Amino acid sequence: MANTFVLLFSHIIPPIMGVLSVLLLCNGIMDRNTPYTIAGIVLFFAGGILPFLILPFLLG
Repeated sequence: MANTFVLLFSHIIPPIMGVLSVLLLCNGIMDRNTPYTIAGIVLFFAGGILPFLILPFLLG
């Protein structure tokens, strides 16, 4: 069961978050909508950092 969560948190969720963040960034910049731009930036960094915060608890 832990292998499923490791795969999910290391290979599936970060790319989905990355794609969504790029869409939010593009939409926010093109429409001059600051909340979308900020949400895209936060989501992008969360997609990169969260695996390093979650996986040690799943593996150890």
